[in-house]
Amino acid sequence: MAKTSLMEAFHIERKPGKITNLNDYEIFPDKNLLDQLRTKIVENLIDQEIPEDKLLNQFINDEIDKTIEGYDLTNLERSHLYNLIDNEINGYGPLTELLEDKNITEIMVNSPKEIYIEIDGQIIRDESVSFINDEHILRTIERMIGPMGRTIDASNPMVDSRLRDGSRINAVIPPLSTKGPVITIRKFKREMTSADDMIRIGSMTPYMAEFLEASVKGKCNILICGGTGSGKTTLLNILSGFIPNEERIITIEDAAELRLEKEHVISLETRVTNYDNEGEVTIRDLVINALRMRPDRIIVGEVRGKEAFDMLQAMNTGHEGSLTTLHANGAKDALQRLETMVLMSGLDIPVKAIREYIVSAIDLVVNIERMSDGKRKVTSICELENFEDGEILLKEIFAFHQKGLTPNGEVDGEYILYNETVPKVYKKIVARGITELDHMFPVPHEN
Repeated sequence: MAKTSLMEAFHIERKPGKITNLNDYEIFPDKNLLDQLRTKIVENLIDQEIPEDKLLNQFINDEIDKTIEGYDLTNLERSHLYNLIDNEINGYGPLTELLEDKNITEIMVNSPKEIYIEIDGQIIRDESVSFINDEHILRTIERMIGPMGRTIDASNPMVDSRLRDGSRINAVIPPLSTKGPVITIRKFKREMTSADDMIRIGSMTPYMAEFLEASVKGKCNILICGGTGSGKTTLLNILSGFIPNEERIITIEDAAELRLEKEHVISLETRVTNYDNEGEVTIRDLVINALRMRPDRIIVGEVRGKEAFDMLQAMNTGHEGSLTTLHANGAKDALQRLETMVLMSGLDIPVKAIREYIVSAIDLVVNIERMSDGKRKVTSICELENFEDGEILLKEIFAFHQKGLTPNGEVDGEYILYNETVPKVYKKIVARGITELDHMFPVPHEN
């Protein structure tokens, strides 16, 4: 009769209200002993199977009983051990509670005993959580990426995937990582799902939100740029929410993170090569294929290579209202990087022609930054105004100007709307029958 492996017992429901981390050291007199017992139990269970005539919780309790024989543990200590083992079977091991903590936005595992978390934009070391060894980290990585069809091994030592809740996981193992297996998890923030949420925390103003909503509805092509962890994907998700329900949307990502609450959405995800170094499907492949799927909108999670030209081509050939992100520090840097990416496509196109192509394709560049206090802000919304003397001219419409820091270290500044002249992009918005921005730009539209 077939037996159930511990590593296959994911369907068992976890119990709420567990005590798993040793945050309150004083209630556990001998923390080292508990760590040793956990190690013994986990290592004993790795290759075991759950007998069919036993319930999972009884099986775990029996294993704990065998291991702690001769030790005098309190009920709380025993409960702690049970929860740790339960997390190994039903969750993601030592990371389970960190993933469930809504205050934590990022988790970084550098080594078995070196784990960092980000809370409110500040990175701190969490000494209450640990892995047993490198093999323990590797098993946890495999547990996380397995359901998404991803693998990691010596021939494929780097993986970018997602968890079921939309959180992004990046893992690197030797030989690429000289320190051992490394995990970085950027958690999906369910509470940041609307422009109102960003207004509430000061990431943008109501005027900026109104303008961006009108721009999306007016089918402007928008490029979102920013540094690592600045909130590009979150902003992209929010802007996507302004797309009318009746439109057909194709999303393209390396690891599907976007959560579009829309009726007509097709999500495409890249595929890495298999063991025979075959079967790879790139962002560029998916962009080209998306054009054959009759999209009203194409949303690319992030452009970072040859697909940039195909994305621009889509924007220039009737697929208006497309959205994408790009890793860059500001609008000017973003356009320079985009230009470089087009050159990477291998096409023999003069730089001047590429810049003209960019101007005709992209309407707005939105820059979002993670400030020194850890908070995210949309610091600039600008349009590609013209192409002159071989250079792209940018016109800022909204900007955040930092004045300094408050006594408690928070960024102090103000948002500015430049409305002395009507943006060129506003004509495109009005042409779509959207006139809700008249109160922002009182200047006559004919100009």
